[in-house]
Amino acid sequence: MSRRRKASIVALCLLPVAVFIWLDHSELKVRWLQQVKSEEQVKGHDLEKYHKNTFTVVKVVDGDTIDIDVPDGQYEHTRIRLWGIDTPESKSPDTGVMYFGPEAAEFTTKLSLGKQVTVYLEEHRTRGKYGRLLAYVQLPDDRFLNEVLITEGFAYSDLRFRHSLYHSYKQLEGLARRQKKGLWEKVTREQLPAWLQRMRPDLVGEK
Repeated sequence: MSRRRKASIVALCLLPVAVFIWLDHSELKVRWLQQVKSEEQVKGHDLEKYHKNTFTVVKVVDGDTIDIDVPDGQYEHTRIRLWGIDTPESKSPDTGVMYFGPEAAEFTTKLSLGKQVTVYLEEHRTRGKYGRLLAYVQLPDDRFLNEVLITEGFAYSDLRFRHSLYHSYKQLEGLARRQKKGLWEKVTREQLPAWLQRMRPDLVGEK
């Protein structure tokens, strides 16, 4: 093997080491560490402020989204996105009103608006994409709003994000589907959320 080829091989072997050393001392790593630290601080703050604490529901935004009576940063109230479920939209400018969306929003309103609820969080993640609190919400009668919505056919089990009740919620949805509860009585494939159509092709034609 020629000296030039040996030198090229050595250089190729050393390149990843050099890149690693550069990254270890770079601003990129500093920013990444700051982001991780910041996320951990947010989770710690959320767990202390909300987890297992009781609040009053002051607004129902949609079937799977509510506001509770405690400030959240610059906002007067804290917005909660119910963990593990997805209800049809009732007012989204992107999708418009979806099949069974108004019914889901009305059902959530009936169960929770003006009621005192207890909030439970997941330790691994407390916030969603838009900064909303991700939570399981326990009603005054000890039932969880998330589960009731799935069980009664007003919500889908959200398969896009893992959580501790992931498999349980899938089973609850399957039961509601077999019993043709709520939206499952007449919903068509075209009326399902786009993400569910992609992830559950087996739902085609299922009644």
